[in-house]
Amino acid sequence: DGKAPIFHASGSSTASSETSSSEKKGLYKHLLSGVSYMLPLVISGGILIALAFLVDTLAGKGNAESLAKSVNTDDPRQIYGSITTLAYILKVQIGGVAFDLFIPVLGGYIAYSISERAGLTAGLVAGAMAKAGGSGFLGALAGGFLAGYVVKFLVKALANLPKSLNGLKMILFYPVLSVLMTGLGMVLVLNPIVSIINTGLNNWLISMSGASAALLGLILGGMMAIDMGGPVNKAAYVFGVGSLAATLSSGGSIPMAAVMAGGMVPPIAIALASTLFKNKFTEQEREAGLSNYVMGLSFITEGAIPYAAADPKTIIPASVVGSAIAGGLTGLFNIKIPAPHGGILVMVLSNNFLLYLVAVIIGSIISALILGALKPVIKKD
Repeated sequence: DGKAPIFHASGSSTASSETSSSEKKGLYKHLLSGVSYMLPLVISGGILIALAFLVDTLAGKGNAESLAKSVNTDDPRQIYGSITTLAYILKVQIGGVAFDLFIPVLGGYIAYSISERAGLTAGLVAGAMAKAGGSGFLGALAGGFLAGYVVKFLVKALANLPKSLNGLKMILFYPVLSVLMTGLGMVLVLNPIVSIINTGLNNWLISMSGASAALLGLILGGMMAIDMGGPVNKAAYVFGVGSLAATLSSGGSIPMAAVMAGGMVPPIAIALASTLFKNKFTEQEREAGLSNYVMGLSFITEGAIPYAAADPKTIIPASVVGSAIAGGLTGLFNIKIPAPHGGILVMVLSNNFLLYLVAVIIGSIISALILGALKPVIKKD
């Protein structure tokens, strides 16, 4: 009847804080945008490189003599993982090319998220410069943000140019000036500083073993279950993926193995608990629990979200404990994996499939038992 009420902004003093909060959420969105475009390259390249190592191993090239030659040569055909023809094609000619693209794409699509099409060029260049300049994954991440905000600045700075020059902005002014400004920032500031951090981090990751690996695995595994797909989970996952670039040549990443194990535990634990403690779950939850076996084994942590949303005080603590134990055990067992996703389908590419599986199973059982102890029995009507 046309009598709906009309609401107006109050103009209260909370506007500035809301803007600040929105900007913080924006930074997280920009990071996830870059990661989402990057992941297909990491996954495809990483798995093909892992298969190349498998091919050489099956061909009998993973022996002590071949490994010794690999350390003392720059010839790719003498390096373990690309000795046989098929391994060389998988690792050097296909997988390596796909994997090498992920760092420029990360920078490019962070910038794209911030300033849309105008930021893509500078972001891609920043990522390529980060890879060439030694700052790697971290440099591309910082460079992507730099490129995005440089373009935003240029859009405002050139807003008052005559309309007759509008056509030149996208094809001349924005790309040339943004690449120049971002490039100078990378050469003079980001690459020199971040490359030192990146080198130190890579050396630490490669040298990790025993207690230090177990502790890091414990932390990363637990982080994967805290919010099951939220910011904390994604922070652990991004760290794991970032560690792959420095560790692929040595068989894969310990942090990535811990992250995957930690992410697999919550759905598997819920599926186990709903099977073992049927009187503590509704019929609908038990039916849905069966699908969580598949989700957990496929490394889809989000399968646990409906349960966590319905009963966070029980599900989250139990999941965090089990995931942390699984992650810690992978570190303790020195498990390395060269692929960032796929769950049990890529666990066979790790350096010890059986111990990896044991870590996931132990974490899942402990988590399921805690769930069974904490959840109350459902009263029947």
